[in-house]
Amino acid sequence: MLDDNIKGQLKAYLEKITQPIELVASLDDSEGSRELRELVHEIAALSDRVSARDDGQYARRPAFGIARVGEVPRIHFAGLPLGHEFTSLILALLQTGGHPPKADTETLEQIRALEGEFHFETYVSLSCHNCPDVVQALNLMAVLNPGVTHTMIDGALFQDEVQARQIMAVPTVFLNGQPFDQGRMELGEILARLDHGAAARDAKKLSAKAPFDVLVIGAGPAGSAAAIYAARKGIRTGIVAERFGGQVLDTLAIENFISVKETEGPRLAAALEEHVRHYGVDVMSLQKVVRIVPAAAAGQLAEIQLENGGVLKAKALILATGARWREMNVPGEKEFRAKGVAYCPHCDGPLFKGKRVAVIGGGNSGVEAAIDLAGVVSHVTLLEFGDQLRADAVLQQKLLSLPNVVTIKQAQTTEVTGTGTVDGLVYRDRASGETRRIDLEGIFVQIGLLPNTDFVKETLEVSKTGEIVIDVRGQTSAPGIFAAGDCTTVPYKQIIVAMGEGAKASLSAFDYLIRNSTGA
Repeated sequence: MLDDNIKGQLKAYLEKITQPIELVASLDDSEGSRELRELVHEIAALSDRVSARDDGQYARRPAFGIARVGEVPRIHFAGLPLGHEFTSLILALLQTGGHPPKADTETLEQIRALEGEFHFETYVSLSCHNCPDVVQALNLMAVLNPGVTHTMIDGALFQDEVQARQIMAVPTVFLNGQPFDQGRMELGEILARLDHGAAARDAKKLSAKAPFDVLVIGAGPAGSAAAIYAARKGIRTGIVAERFGGQVLDTLAIENFISVKETEGPRLAAALEEHVRHYGVDVMSLQKVVRIVPAAAAGQLAEIQLENGGVLKAKALILATGARWREMNVPGEKEFRAKGVAYCPHCDGPLFKGKRVAVIGGGNSGVEAAIDLAGVVSHVTLLEFGDQLRADAVLQQKLLSLPNVVTIKQAQTTEVTGTGTVDGLVYRDRASGETRRIDLEGIFVQIGLLPNTDFVKETLEVSKTGEIVIDVRGQTSAPGIFAAGDCTTVPYKQIIVAMGEGAKASLSAFDYLIRNSTGA
């Protein structure tokens, strides 16, 4: 099951276990059970602190639980936790075995203090790069709090459950048998949903912080670069964001980041956060900015207001809030989101195995999505608004070579239809004016990006598409407020461009502080 190299690495990890644990397998006569049993016993053979048995009574099969010897498992994996979930398995083994988790003391105490019974189930696909964060967060909660249990469920293996619960996007989380949430979630977000006093406590703590010299809003490539460049100047630097990494977290393959031949978005985001924290930047994640108030005059403080009621102040601001997926804005899209309408082919593609899907958009993202999906689904229809595909020639050649892909040009999607889940879409043929329908089970929207700038449109000058207008130094229309990356008018929305723009905006902000005698 595991090759020798992986076994060697896993054996080294298991040496960190301080308390004996056991793996309890619940099996049937399926091939999946045979593979799961093999995996469980291979792991147990790597450490004298790990044992395995096959007499588990868990309802889902194949599955296995992880527990300290003598305890009932609170963590289960229904299916083989390989692919992106292998890290989730390693962490579950280590944390159950007493190895301390990498979380701050306040968060750990918040988990332990939760009162009640919380039985979580998370449906994943092993190719989903968003799922492990959710699985690992809930597993940690189950390790620390006896009232919490968690099961990771491989949706591809438990298709009957996926169909019955109408799951068409991952990760999808159920709590005590009822839908809880869908999509990427961090530990703090989950705790905030369960601990109703957390937001008020957080707002009070944030408002008590001393003013920053430079405060960066957004923690993607541009925001990270800006924070690092500011902190290296020796000034008080903070970074506030809804999630660290931004849209990079939703990017699977990165092959044009100079000097790094290939990497994945989540890996790059983790490296960015590690680099930022190395310089002592005050990182404030899971915070949504709803309004900014520019300084009344040079040398005074700008203010940002947070959704939870907290207020932060700074001598200079750098806005690096990035962009989000553009929506079609047609009837049925919102109603069937996560019920057939999806935006991440890597994450959600496996849930549509053997089904008919459409991809909306003929740029690089759309064509790449169609190529990836063609290997999983029965048929792909790619719809392009214009009269030509806009993707790179090499991608178009690959697309045309696939037998189960059809391309329709000059197609304007006008409606998503369905009953409970998607059953088709309606489009207008822009050449003939005719309205046509396609029967299908899934729609993947890949039509570009929108800047995350709603909170500044009444404060700063923005373009007709909502991008923050900046000059060559990253200066916005308000003194002391700078901007960088995909949320601005700078062309070419690329990771490497955003990093450079973030560094430039930070240098400009430092120059602003010096020239306005703000004590930098």
